[in-house]
Amino acid sequence: MSAQPRDTLATRQAQPAPAALLEARGLGRRFGALQAVSDVSLSLAPDAIHAVIGTNGAGKSTLINLLSGELAPTSGQVRLLGEDVSRWSQPRRAQAGLGRSYQRNNIFPPLTVRENCRLAAQAHAQRPWQFWESAQACAQSQSQADDAMERAGLTQMAKVPAAGLSHGQKRQLEVAMCLATNPRVLLLDEPLAGMGPEESDRMLNLLRGLRQGHAILLVEHDMDAVFAVADRITVMVNGAVIASDTPDAVRANADVQRAYLGEHA
Repeated sequence: MSAQPRDTLATRQAQPAPAALLEARGLGRRFGALQAVSDVSLSLAPDAIHAVIGTNGAGKSTLINLLSGELAPTSGQVRLLGEDVSRWSQPRRAQAGLGRSYQRNNIFPPLTVRENCRLAAQAHAQRPWQFWESAQACAQSQSQADDAMERAGLTQMAKVPAAGLSHGQKRQLEVAMCLATNPRVLLLDEPLAGMGPEESDRMLNLLRGLRQGHAILLVEHDMDAVFAVADRITVMVNGAVIASDTPDAVRANADVQRAYLGEHA
């Protein structure tokens, strides 16, 4: 029997790059006279974290709303899993494999962690023809909820009402609710906002674990966190991209240093 080739770094680098799971092509959004996003192009590869950074007003929130379907573009295109979804609604994109979290917690405080995850799973895989079945008896939703909790590190908190979680755990729960919908692409809007060092470390470890099997867009203000986990960074200023490259290249970019990074460069 012939020996199998070794999986060396050189071998992996020689292989063709995987197709993007989510792409923006010349994406733009205008609000009256204001051009909030201008000709933005980026692609999210599988098994990678792509961070988008910029000062307040740079267009990051508008961009993530365009990608998720909450806003329709005035120009350009969004492609999800190779298909043009530019005119698709947010629910339709979610059904196709797009999950998103928000700057503010979007959870149900009176319900337990498991119930929050189960509801997210059921909303994604509605089965109206089985109206006689108790929602809580849906084995598929329960299984997806349990898997999401495990991946998010919340299994031990399954029976705890969401209102009783710490701020960091609530952010973990929101990520878990995204995972319960079985997404291929995750859009995470400032998941570390308001966290202390210990909670930030826990979230960063979660993001590293989620890299496998997902394409992740991370919008975040914590530059130390961004450079710790991102495989690629896109920098926005006044709605436009001024740089998009590896973390080291972005850190060394003179335009980025002047516009944004400052002492972090």
